[in-house]
Amino acid sequence: VKPLIDAMLRQDLDAPRKQRHTALRIRERLLDEHQLVVAYSTVRDYVREARPRIAAEAGRQLAEVFVPQTHPAGAEAEVDFADLWIVWAGVKTKVFLFTLRLSYSGKAVHRAYATCSQEAFLDGHRYAFEQLGGIPFVHIRYDNLKAAVSRVLTGRTRVESDRWVLFRSHYGFDVFYCRPGVEGAHEKGGVEGEGGRFRRNHTVPMPTVESLAELNAYLAKCDAKDDHRRVGQRTTLVGDDFAAEQALLRPLPAEPFETGISLRPRVDRHARVTVRQCQYSVPVRYAGRQVRVLLRATTVQVFDGPRLVAEHERATERGSVTLVLDHYLEVLAYKPGALPGATALVQARRAGVFTATHERYWAAAKARYGDKTGTQALVEALLLHRTYPHRQVLAGLEAALAVGALSPEAVAVEVRRAGETRPQLGLVTAEGRISYPVDTRPLPTVEVYDTLLTGGNPT
Repeated sequence: VKPLIDAMLRQDLDAPRKQRHTALRIRERLLDEHQLVVAYSTVRDYVREARPRIAAEAGRQLAEVFVPQTHPAGAEAEVDFADLWIVWAGVKTKVFLFTLRLSYSGKAVHRAYATCSQEAFLDGHRYAFEQLGGIPFVHIRYDNLKAAVSRVLTGRTRVESDRWVLFRSHYGFDVFYCRPGVEGAHEKGGVEGEGGRFRRNHTVPMPTVESLAELNAYLAKCDAKDDHRRVGQRTTLVGDDFAAEQALLRPLPAEPFETGISLRPRVDRHARVTVRQCQYSVPVRYAGRQVRVLLRATTVQVFDGPRLVAEHERATERGSVTLVLDHYLEVLAYKPGALPGATALVQARRAGVFTATHERYWAAAKARYGDKTGTQALVEALLLHRTYPHRQVLAGLEAALAVGALSPEAVAVEVRRAGETRPQLGLVTAEGRISYPVDTRPLPTVEVYDTLLTGGNPT
């Protein structure tokens, strides 16, 4: 029987990987082709022993063998992105987990992004370097991410993107690019395993958050907690090893690198700029003008010269339109009929910026002044948000509604009053009078005033 099984296993040497004999198939062939009845467990045990022997006889390795590595402290790190599923504002969403792991201590820094764009790639590095307090002095290992590599050439040679070269030059570190495909994953196995370990230990069940900022605050706490774990069979803690390694890292440059990219779009007639197939509002006075946009990993900032005129959270879906109601108030002041159906109003309601207090004031103003004038009064009230804190304006609106003073001027007065700090009058108690000296003066008399009752003649 053994020679028959060996012959089948030798056929597997040239067969496709997914079309090789299993122990069950060998048992079936022995029965069908040779009328031999052999227990499945017997066939299974023999195949387990024979397959690697036959592969070795043919000069082939059944499985790749890896050589254990020792990494000097502060010398190397590995970087990768991993998929991470979360519940974001009630919706199951995939985000991307940036991980930078020091090879010596196993200390890792994690940060989540809505995309794995180059802006996120660079921002993740900057954040990690700042958290670690330094930079590895030999190199950092990567696979061939598009954020860093424009083209893969032969061997380890790569054509790198221009901004990636600028970033590396600013922070002064070298790179090691792994082989493409599955083989290259073993060359940065530390961070590959770290991604799975971190998700299993800290993101099961899926984190439920309202924003990426909330998620990243949670991830930072997880990183701090992991300082108290041990890697493999080590007897020392990750945090202790990192404390020794941190002093050997290359120091950070005096100024951080600007990870965002600068763009020069033109504002359309709807007071929007288009950035990466997404649209964002700007104040209406910039319609038709060219502005500068700084696109970062999580934000979109719009500048007029050196002045910041608008800032939005970066959209994650192509075709998204992000509008701020405040940007359109000057137009709505003379086009009040456009407000009820305005997309910016819909988004303001959804975000909770346009509140129930605003709704009540708007309804009351329209009931008293009519739709047009009442809406214009609301616009005047909304303009107060540019000068006063949000809560103060709401308090002023509530006060105006309470007294029925709905004119824009009255609302402005109530808003200012809501921000006033009125002094508290203290009470003078018996204990408080103890420290005063005794008053020995006689009590005053009012008898002289009786002359007023008699026409000037005292009684």
